[in-house]
Amino acid sequence: MKFGSREEKTGCFDKLGPGLTTGAADDDPSGIATYSQAGAQFGFNMLWTVLFTYPLMVSIQIVSAHIGRVSGRGLATNIRLYCPAPVLYGVITLLLLANTINIAADLTAMGEALRLLIGGPAQLYATGFGLLSLISQVLIPYRYYVRLLKWLTLALLAYFGVALVVHIPWGEVALRTVMPHLSWTGEYITTVVAVFGTTISPYLFFWQASQEVEGQLATPGALPLIQAPEQAAVNLRRIKIDTYIGMGFSNVVAFFIILTAAVTLNLHGLTDIQTSAEAALALRPVAGGFAFLLFSTGILGTGLLAIPVLAGSSAYAMAGCFGWKNSLERKFMEAKAFYSVVIVSTLAGMALSFNKIDPIKALYWSAVINGVISVPIMIVMMLLASHKEVMGQFVIKPGLKIWGWLASLIMGIAVFFMLISF
Repeated sequence: MKFGSREEKTGCFDKLGPGLTTGAADDDPSGIATYSQAGAQFGFNMLWTVLFTYPLMVSIQIVSAHIGRVSGRGLATNIRLYCPAPVLYGVITLLLLANTINIAADLTAMGEALRLLIGGPAQLYATGFGLLSLISQVLIPYRYYVRLLKWLTLALLAYFGVALVVHIPWGEVALRTVMPHLSWTGEYITTVVAVFGTTISPYLFFWQASQEVEGQLATPGALPLIQAPEQAAVNLRRIKIDTYIGMGFSNVVAFFIILTAAVTLNLHGLTDIQTSAEAALALRPVAGGFAFLLFSTGILGTGLLAIPVLAGSSAYAMAGCFGWKNSLERKFMEAKAFYSVVIVSTLAGMALSFNKIDPIKALYWSAVINGVISVPIMIVMMLLASHKEVMGQFVIKPGLKIWGWLASLIMGIAVFFMLISF
């Protein structure tokens, strides 16, 4: 059977892979906290950010997926081969820092969410979730593990359920989404950058590019497109559909989280939300026990999806940086350095979750850091995707190039205004 026909005969859900899991992982507990804080603090006037970032997010994630599938190498490997060493080491260092903070925040939120649901020690639960994620990544082969990640994306449906049990003034929502009351205060601009940073995040770039490589290696007969151009039509179409759906799913969920926080918290004067678990708890007296249950359950599911993505993207980045063997399909002894990064990243996040850090500051500034470091990474990605030595005949087309550069420019402008507002 030919490779192309094999892919065309797979089911719709099977065609969704890196784009779907990457998009869903974007709505992790730390992202939920950022969106909840945005909705609680600024109400409907922050909904526009989700619509605004969708085409930008889609374009830059398609670029990252193209780099991985065309070259057969992850993003960090390509940066190592074609960029100056200081650029590579600087990007990787900031990525590891942001990912570790994210893992800690996510584990803390998951522990708190389970404590709210059943009682007991939150830190013990956080440790258990960290170990569960770690064991799953190390022991379960990629071809099985990726299926588990795809099913975990269903946890995000909880946030649609929350919207169904609260009263929403849809007319005002529609008006404020397209005609928001903007503010030029440092607080508002920083929140916009935080939302942008948690929506367009570097770990998502590294993860989707690497997952395209993983998928290629796990598929019999599949080769990097630069070596097998006859496989391009099916794969590039799959990447486009997968990414449009995955990022659309992600942004619609983000929209509903901001909306839920706006109608239940902001309208009742609750404007300071510290964590995603606190957002769930605040829902109980305002929106009822069912909304609280859905919100809390969603935190657990999205956390189980996001932690492997965060730790895995760190491992792929480090492996690409130093030329290590890397693949979740390999056994531990075949890629010890790669799996060591997964282990250290997860354990560091677990350890950090025990510290008495201000949760909202950790989440918030992790998102801001993501927003800041996204800019140089996006620029590097656009240069790589336009480079014939990297992409061969599959350099990105003019339309995608325009959207990718526009996304980089807008992120840069947002960061600039944030910095001068301090």
